[in-house]
Amino acid sequence: MATKKSPAKKKVATKVVKKAPAKKAVKKVVTKKVASKKTVKTVVKKPAAKKVVSKKPIAKKVVTKKPAAKKIAKKSVKKTAVKSPKVDQYGLEKDDEFYGLYFAKSTKKGLVEVKPCTFSLMYWWKGLLGYPDMIEIAKGSNAAMLQFESTFGGGDSGETELTEKDVLDIDHIIEVDEEEMLISLYSYVPIPVPDKLLGALGLAILNINPETRYGSLELCSTDNEEGETEHFLRYRVATYLRGIKSGKVEAIESMITNGSEFFGLALDAMCVNKSIKKWLLS
Repeated sequence: MATKKSPAKKKVATKVVKKAPAKKAVKKVVTKKVASKKTVKTVVKKPAAKKVVSKKPIAKKVVTKKPAAKKIAKKSVKKTAVKSPKVDQYGLEKDDEFYGLYFAKSTKKGLVEVKPCTFSLMYWWKGLLGYPDMIEIAKGSNAAMLQFESTFGGGDSGETELTEKDVLDIDHIIEVDEEEMLISLYSYVPIPVPDKLLGALGLAILNINPETRYGSLELCSTDNEEGETEHFLRYRVATYLRGIKSGKVEAIESMITNGSEFFGLALDAMCVNKSIKKWLLS
């Protein structure tokens, strides 16, 4: 831009010389040159590119915020880790009564692991009742079974169908499922149901079950050694030990005690039918 203006200045200077006021013309030319220098300087002072460069630190600030986000994520992971409960090899939490314990019993095949639910049943059977160990533990110790017999007798209030003299035998099976932490009680009348009583017994079950309140009556069918189908009357009840931190043995004892009571009430109610009573006492 300065090179284009310089020829114009020379032309102005020659015109001024012809008119003779050279000094004034020089002053005017000088002032014009100064003005042109100022305009050049002002143009240079507007660094558009420099303003763009000055915006770069803003981008750097955005980058510095990313590590802060990572720190927040790490803290949240730590919090969730603290909240998660610690469990032992059986999945029991730290505040469980059997947490971190290992039980085993000696057999002819060596030591057999006894898992928490099986140990609870064993403690009730051996520790509280004082009976010999008859619990069968399956391979892997995830299942166990206890079989025993009992005698049921009627009441003496005079208001029941079964009296003290009316006594019958009952077979019991208690099954343990360690994976589900489920204890199941099955109480059987060991005498097969005659075919002619199946209808009357089925109707009695439908009428009594809604009033049983705990557990239920059912007909169980199975094949005997001769390949014939037999039907048995049984009472079934189950309880979960999962979530019971303290009192697993007491839960098993309560299930069996209440189950026996309600099964007895159901049997007495069935004996309103004289044919069923005769069959039960046969």
